[in-house]
Amino acid sequence: MTVIPIPGWSAMDALETGTLAVPGATLHYEVRGAGPLLLLIAGGASDAAVFEPLATVLAARHRVVSYDPRGNSRSRLHGPPADQRVDVHADDAHRLLDHLSADGEPVRVFGGCAGGLVALELAIRHPERVRTVVAHEPPVMALLPEEEAHPAFFDDVHAVFHHEGVASALDRLSAVFGGRPAPALPEAYDNNPFFLAHVVRPFTRHVPDLAGLRAVAERIVMAGGEDSRTYTVHRPAVALAERLGRRPVLFPGGHAGYAKNPVAFAGRLVEVFTAPPASRDRGAMTCGS
Repeated sequence: MTVIPIPGWSAMDALETGTLAVPGATLHYEVRGAGPLLLLIAGGASDAAVFEPLATVLAARHRVVSYDPRGNSRSRLHGPPADQRVDVHADDAHRLLDHLSADGEPVRVFGGCAGGLVALELAIRHPERVRTVVAHEPPVMALLPEEEAHPAFFDDVHAVFHHEGVASALDRLSAVFGGRPAPALPEAYDNNPFFLAHVVRPFTRHVPDLAGLRAVAERIVMAGGEDSRTYTVHRPAVALAERLGRRPVLFPGGHAGYAKNPVAFAGRLVEVFTAPPASRDRGAMTCGS
């Protein structure tokens, strides 16, 4: 692991970077701060760079781990690109936790968008490693009433990518963001071609094991953006919360509030993580309260 001191920061705030070999890939990861371990899981075309401002704030109280999902940026695949699987990504996260937290203590986990799917799968497959999971607008599209239409929509996005390129495909994808362009987010490298070719279809078809989630429901917090409540991408979080007998917690900003409003988002995240399980989704935990 490489330690990179940052001017003006204390030794506790130094950025540590490292790599971890996992089956089929090598993961790039970053560690900041000290305290209880908190794992941040990026989704879609994002990598660890999307969490830099958020991780910097959270590092005041936590040992914050972020990483590039396999196939994105610095986490190189060992073979040719292929369609990605949520369970494989969850196993990557588990291996990373074992690598960085050998004592086996359960940890706090945040996942945004497709990273929320991975976080939920991690809780199902390895419940002993999870203290609390906050899944922010995971695209569990099959839970929506018009579920049969959504596979065709993402098939169309995939086809547009192959016939017309990245820009046209992202423009088509904007329909789930209320017709607005998907949020522009920091990335170490442009991962949109890999995302559109190998992630968007299999991940939006993924449905978590609801029985498995119910078994750990008190550790699960479904979350969404205050500003994205009218977007299609927000609705699966509401639907999944209902299936678990819970209510979604609203966070500052929109679908990518963790990148756009990192200070306010970090405050809400710490509030949720430290609240007793029974009070995490009460009205007092929603934005504007």
